[in-house]
Amino acid sequence: MNADQVSGLFGAGEAFVEGTIAAALVILWILTVALHVARPYMAKTTGKFTLRLGADLWWIIYVGLRDIMLLQVFLGSFIFFYPDVVLHQNLPITGGLAAVCAFAALLIKLMTKGDADLKWMRAQIVLVGIGAALYLTPYLFGVQAVGLSGSRLLPLAQSLTTSSNLALALPLCYISAALTGLLGIVAVAYNFRLSMRQPKTA
Repeated sequence: MNADQVSGLFGAGEAFVEGTIAAALVILWILTVALHVARPYMAKTTGKFTLRLGADLWWIIYVGLRDIMLLQVFLGSFIFFYPDVVLHQNLPITGGLAAVCAFAALLIKLMTKGDADLKWMRAQIVLVGIGAALYLTPYLFGVQAVGLSGSRLLPLAQSLTTSSNLALALPLCYISAALTGLLGIVAVAYNFRLSMRQPKTA
């Protein structure tokens, strides 16, 4: 096996992994939205348990699963912060902005009282919904439709796919990375501020 064949093999493997991540993110986004929207049902169900332990376990599992799904969405969306991946793979063009929405929702979870603050809980749901729309819409009508040659929707599909709309894909890649970096700085500063607080004495 020569160098070109080895390079081609690794390139094909990389493309397969990136395409799999992009497809898996569809399911993860749908599950994340469903779990956030299901909060009223989950909270109501805790009242049906006769034992407090059962209600506590139900709520802990729900909150943990919901937040882990959102974290998985953000980690999987890291592929949208690499310009070479954005240039050479068929990805939803606003996937990076969707990742920013996911990270913003995670930041709200970090900096607020979480489910105890109804106003910020609604903000999380709105961000998750916007992020899902920014990802699912270009994936379904762009990435999945770009292979339909001769279709009237082909120009629209190409405009929603990163590799076919480089003029927009690269700026969105850099903007998304910059916004995520700014949110990351806010998260780090918040944690530093908490760590420097003096513990309360009795």
